[in-house]
Amino acid sequence: MTAVGRRGLPRPRLARTVLGIALAVLAVTTSGCAGSSPAAPAPSAEAVQVPVTSPPVSAPAVLAASRPVRVQIPAIGVDSELMDLGLQADGSLEVPATGFPAGWFTGAPTPGERGPAVIAGHVDWGGAPGVFAELRDVVAGDEIDVIREDGSTAVFRVREVGQYAKDAFPTAAVYGDLDHAGLRVITCGGDFDHAAQSYVDNTVVFADLERAG
Repeated sequence: MTAVGRRGLPRPRLARTVLGIALAVLAVTTSGCAGSSPAAPAPSAEAVQVPVTSPPVSAPAVLAASRPVRVQIPAIGVDSELMDLGLQADGSLEVPATGFPAGWFTGAPTPGERGPAVIAGHVDWGGAPGVFAELRDVVAGDEIDVIREDGSTAVFRVREVGQYAKDAFPTAAVYGDLDHAGLRVITCGGDFDHAAQSYVDNTVVFADLERAG
């Protein structure tokens, strides 16, 4: 797999978020962490209702664009480099080729910019734990640090953790436009469907920018 270089979307408009970023949910919601299946059709803009989200209290100013190079989740011992993830020819999200490292979606804002930055990784790979093997154990209040190429660290605070069936993935909540800097960390979850070679659920961590380090 060849990583895709960064495409700048400093502040995605609603239409770009729904029609462009929503395409990226396809592989994450239809691909297993130890295998993959064909992507489903993308939802239309009319079908996706984007919730109105208020910024967290005393939220810092958003940061300028800067490519993320590392993600750390101290509560579960994650300390991983980040590779670039783009879109494949069928419109599905490119996923890391192995269990490590994690990757960030280059079609979304960089972590710390206004909007929903997206990081994805495997829960396992080839029978061994993947980079996000314990993501389901993250709880509200935990910290996520994203080290950026400009030397700054975007410090996020977890707001919510959810597990969703892949056929009921909360596309709007994950990829919908925001008026503050947010982060979504995604991996597979739930039971493993051996026939489909895919997990039946996704674990999603929602976090908001707390400060810049």
